[in-house]
Amino acid sequence: MENTKETIESTEMELNFADALDEYLNSDFGDLDEGTIVIGEVVKIDKDTVLVDVNFKSEGQIPISEFLDADGNVTVEIGEKVDVFVARKNEAEGTIYLSRDKAKRMQLFDKLEELMEKDGEVVGRILRRIKGGYTVDLGGVEAFLPGSHVDLRPVPDMDALVNKKFDFKILKINRRRSNVIVSRRVLLEEMRGEQRDKLLDTIVDGQVVTGKVKNITEYGVFIDLGGLDGLLHITDMSWKRIKHPKEMVQLGDDLELKILSFDREAQKVSLGLKQLVPDPWENIAEKYPEGARFTGNITNLADYGAFVELENGVEGLVHISEMSWTRKLRHPSQMVKVGEEVEVIVLGVDQDKKRISLGMKQISPNPWDVVAEKYPEGTVLEGAIKNITEFGVFIGIEEGIDGLIHVSDISWTKKIRHPSEVYKSGDAVQAKVLTVDKENEKFTLGVKQLTEDPWTQVPAKYPVGQMITGTVTNITDFGLFVEVEEGIEGLVHVSEISRKKIKSPSEIYKEGDTIEAKVIHVSADERRLGLSIKQTKEEPAAVSGGPRKAKSFGGGVDAGSTLGDLLREKLEEAASDILEEIAEEEAKEAAAAAPEPVEPETVESAESDEDESK
Repeated sequence: MENTKETIESTEMELNFADALDEYLNSDFGDLDEGTIVIGEVVKIDKDTVLVDVNFKSEGQIPISEFLDADGNVTVEIGEKVDVFVARKNEAEGTIYLSRDKAKRMQLFDKLEELMEKDGEVVGRILRRIKGGYTVDLGGVEAFLPGSHVDLRPVPDMDALVNKKFDFKILKINRRRSNVIVSRRVLLEEMRGEQRDKLLDTIVDGQVVTGKVKNITEYGVFIDLGGLDGLLHITDMSWKRIKHPKEMVQLGDDLELKILSFDREAQKVSLGLKQLVPDPWENIAEKYPEGARFTGNITNLADYGAFVELENGVEGLVHISEMSWTRKLRHPSQMVKVGEEVEVIVLGVDQDKKRISLGMKQISPNPWDVVAEKYPEGTVLEGAIKNITEFGVFIGIEEGIDGLIHVSDISWTKKIRHPSEVYKSGDAVQAKVLTVDKENEKFTLGVKQLTEDPWTQVPAKYPVGQMITGTVTNITDFGLFVEVEEGIEGLVHVSEISRKKIKSPSEIYKEGDTIEAKVIHVSADERRLGLSIKQTKEEPAAVSGGPRKAKSFGGGVDAGSTLGDLLREKLEEAASDILEEIAEEEAKEAAAAAPEPVEPETVESAESDEDESK
């Protein structure tokens, strides 16, 4: 009986094992399709792997790295249920390859697709900058954030956004390529639209609002008012003049501003910053009366003058002509520089145009007033030559004031082509004051005026009709210049050289010849002495003399005759020549018609008969 019992038990065990084996071999693993996510149980945790049972022929091995947190700690325990991804399986060998990371990734993609369909938002952290934008971590899936979708406006510091979390909108998902594109700008635009609608319902002219500097240009600043941009023009930033808005604000600055005007239809807002403080130009004429003296700082230089800040927001202009009494400035930088403190006097105030005219030279007395009193006309003074030009020399008189000796006022008689023939810089010169013109700031001197004009004595020394002896100094086509004494020259016109017709005076005379002539015209006012050779009793032969330096007679044609005299003399000379030619022709004709000569007796008889008849 006992043997029979054992035999029965043994047979039952074999049948149970066979059933179990058959059940295992015939198990349906169709639910473990590759590329699907299944639930598994952690059965073992090793140093490098985690075994997960998914009800397959064998457990799947997953690298332990897929179960570690940021600090390296294992995040699962034995017996814990986890979602895993079936990457690959081999039923013949009974092996299966699982992945927890891929399971998470697929679940995340499902969630992202659901959010995109519902137009939802996702939180992500910007990992790093890449070409064209950023890489964003969406909790296991890396997405691409284009640079144009980072913000509503260009970001000045792209690196400053790395490792920061933001809300994003999902624009596109490609699960096969594992590509996700997100945008932050879309969210900001939606928020901005809501804020703009709210702002448009509350904004009014004159309202004080706060905003953030969004963009800076040369002409002004764009302010983000929270859904609506406003323009703060450069002229509304400060009561004082500024060259560029960057002098006052920077990108990102928060400002308190006043709404100057609002166009609801065009959604344009004009803002003001200076309007939050009182206008310093109110009652400006009372604060800065004409003739009052103040101190200010040079803020800007222009070709036409310098701007002086009298107080914050109040500037006046010192015109270049009001900077110095004596210096002829080409640019204000010759006297002042930006930032320099100067003393000025108010010359005029125009409150409507917000202009103040200032003067610097008025701080000290006008030196031309002093000079006019100190050096009246006729005063003889002495000074050093500071400069020599073609037209004269400049003598230092007082600080910043020079006197001019014109080249024509150096000598009564000498023909000076250039003052450097007589003077050089630094020479001490004595001269007489001729004019002091304060209005035109001209101070003229003369050297020749220290002595009497020798021409005043010429009419008495050389009256008309007097015979003189002189030396030929210059020969021209129209006559001879003859020096009768040092510095005094007369002119013998070509018509007064000879009674015979001559083509050029150089046919008869040369420079240095000594001649005798008769004075036919004299004028001290015109500084002319007219001479004649042909009107002497006898035409003297030229006496050769030593060569003399040719001198010009002031460029005139006749030093002794008027234009009428010359024309008359020319006509008389031409008529005389014609008469002489006619007389010669008649003499020739008479000689040809004369009878044959007679004997002497006949001539004597004829003469005696003529005497008797008488």
